[in-house]
Amino acid sequence: MKQVLLLFTAWASFGFHAQTIQQVRNMSVGSTVTVKGVVSNGTELGSIRYMQDGTAGIAIYGNTLSSLTTGDSVTATGVLFDFSGLLELSPTNSFTDHGPVTPNVPQVIPITSAGEALESQLVRIENVTFVQSGTFTGGNSTVQITNGVNTLDVRINGSTNIDGTAIPAGAVTITGLMGQFNANYQIVPRSLSDIVPYVAPQREINVKINGTTALNNTSYVIGNTANNVITIENTGVQTLTVNATSLTGTNASDYTTNLNATTVPGLGSGNFTLTFAPLGNGTRSATLSIANDDSDENPYVINLIAVGLDNIATEPLTNASNLTFSGIQAYTLAGTFTEGNTAEKYLVLWSKNTPVTGIPQDGTSYKRGDIIGNSKVAYVGSATSFVPRGVRANQSYHFAVFAFNGPSGFENYKTTNPATGNVTTTGLNIGNYYAGINASSPTFINDLSALINPHTFISYFNYKQTVMNQFEVSDTTNGQSYVTCVYTGENKVFNDPFDWTATGYSREHTYCHSWMPTFPCDNPEQPEYTDQHNLYPTNLANANSYRSNLPLMEITGNVLFTFLEGSVGYNGNQMCYEPRDAQKGNAARSIFYHATCYNLQNNLNWGIAANQDQETLKTWHFNDLPDSYEIARQEYIFSVQGNRNPYIDSVNFVCHVNFDNMSYLETSCNVGLEERLAENFSVFPIPSNGKVYAQVNNTTINAYRVLDLSGRVIMDVKNLELPVLTIETSFLKSGNYLLHVETPFGSTQKSFVIE
Repeated sequence: MKQVLLLFTAWASFGFHAQTIQQVRNMSVGSTVTVKGVVSNGTELGSIRYMQDGTAGIAIYGNTLSSLTTGDSVTATGVLFDFSGLLELSPTNSFTDHGPVTPNVPQVIPITSAGEALESQLVRIENVTFVQSGTFTGGNSTVQITNGVNTLDVRINGSTNIDGTAIPAGAVTITGLMGQFNANYQIVPRSLSDIVPYVAPQREINVKINGTTALNNTSYVIGNTANNVITIENTGVQTLTVNATSLTGTNASDYTTNLNATTVPGLGSGNFTLTFAPLGNGTRSATLSIANDDSDENPYVINLIAVGLDNIATEPLTNASNLTFSGIQAYTLAGTFTEGNTAEKYLVLWSKNTPVTGIPQDGTSYKRGDIIGNSKVAYVGSATSFVPRGVRANQSYHFAVFAFNGPSGFENYKTTNPATGNVTTTGLNIGNYYAGINASSPTFINDLSALINPHTFISYFNYKQTVMNQFEVSDTTNGQSYVTCVYTGENKVFNDPFDWTATGYSREHTYCHSWMPTFPCDNPEQPEYTDQHNLYPTNLANANSYRSNLPLMEITGNVLFTFLEGSVGYNGNQMCYEPRDAQKGNAARSIFYHATCYNLQNNLNWGIAANQDQETLKTWHFNDLPDSYEIARQEYIFSVQGNRNPYIDSVNFVCHVNFDNMSYLETSCNVGLEERLAENFSVFPIPSNGKVYAQVNNTTINAYRVLDLSGRVIMDVKNLELPVLTIETSFLKSGNYLLHVETPFGSTQKSFVIE
């Protein structure tokens, strides 16, 4: 069982009336939603409840749900969350129990239909056998069932009465909730009564179109295929009678079939034709209804979707409109918009710093992360809200929302007058967090320690559900995702959901576990082992393993191993690990934080002298100041763990700490932050007769002003994020000017001359 994760109150939220579960499943992770449905399980599966309405299923999670039992009608509000591939409301912020109603009836499916479309729904799979024999392992375990060709995971929960019992040896019928863990779908039985010996039904209809099962009351995309094969299967032992079929709906006249009154023998099948001949353009839909004598699937209904002579769907009448933003933080934001008239779905594009110029092309399917012009796809789906992934601090993001209709490959986008808007994310949100903290006080270190510890405990296991899924993972093309190894700069591309083993990644302790005075502190887990400020994703084989517990230093001698931007080598006689430049300051601040947070825990000194050179870290700290990534990470971890890294918020704090032995330093740094900014600020060429260039090493310029010597503002530009600033000065008169720039860490200025 997973631990309670009531941690996401700071996530972007925006209220809705109850939506269908299918609508909610099309929304972005991080959205706050309200759904109504009927619960399919009680306490036998612990703190999780699976619920469904007439459209789909979804899981809800939380310790407050213990009163809910099978058959209860519930309205629940919570935050959409991806738990290792399973979409759920976690936390479930509130719910209303409307009392018992008719319980959900399991959908009978072939083993091959187990998948995303049925996630969290109650299903039944007949005539399968267990791959394993003997007894179910005590506690939680995973076994498999097979139909002789295909297999499916079965998740046995230790909270049920199944674990420890004998595994049935013969054919069984198994009922359960359709779950998912990482890339694997699974059926989750609730009790022993969900696993019974298989008894062949009298009649059981299953319908395939062109070889693919089309479940009852679902849709099948014909596209533009003219000649289609309908297969009627009967897995029962007695003859199945099809009494009649009908084609109804808007474009029923486009379809014909020879499937009429017929019979299908027990354990047999029959093939029939479905012909599609469009009589016009755009979307062409109809409903195929098959009357039969299967006791629980009569009639068998399939919604047919196709396109007409122009090979694309019908264009929406109007585009999305009224794009607004809420929940704006350094690490997240939410967008909502008004639906387009007759629109089925929406494509959201976003770009940084400049308006969206990309336009989607009809008949082209796009996935999250795909590039269109100067933009990337942030969201594709039927919801009128979205939460993009990969948001960073102090950034200006521009969005455009296009309505469209049609299945994959036949999309028709409304490209005129899309909903557009832009938003700037926040930076450090320190507030009064450090009220009462005085860097000039001899108790400064102890005061910081007391401020940041204790904090909310999040297990090492749940780091994937928090920092990885909610912050580190970003979009790349073709609907895939990537995560960056902080030591080497490797961008690891993978198919969702993220999995440590599949990607070959690990959670690296920057302040090494073996350095900790409480080592070993992972069994049971202690806060110093699981602290999210100290953990980063790294390539296990080529970064984490080579770093091991080596000190982080500059390599001045022989290099022993290199993988991309991370290397092992020697600094003098000391073997060390040197990470990429972009991580050096981050790593230093993580070590400083950890030494401060846990200092004097159990009366132990957390000084780093025996393991790490502090002067190297202090140099890295000032040369690689916190950037938009690290600021966003700080704010995200604060939202879930409830404490901050002081050395990100106030970079001069390090001047008062001797990290060798965690003693207080009365004197400040030789060079403070303002001086550091001035030292790293370059303006060139001087004099200039055209363009002037400016940069502040190791950070970005977020705004600038050009003033003449009288103090009059000539230029005033904001909302930037530029490593190098280019100023067109051809319109300026000859003379001296002052360039004032703003960075994430303060401002600095320098004069320049125009010839």
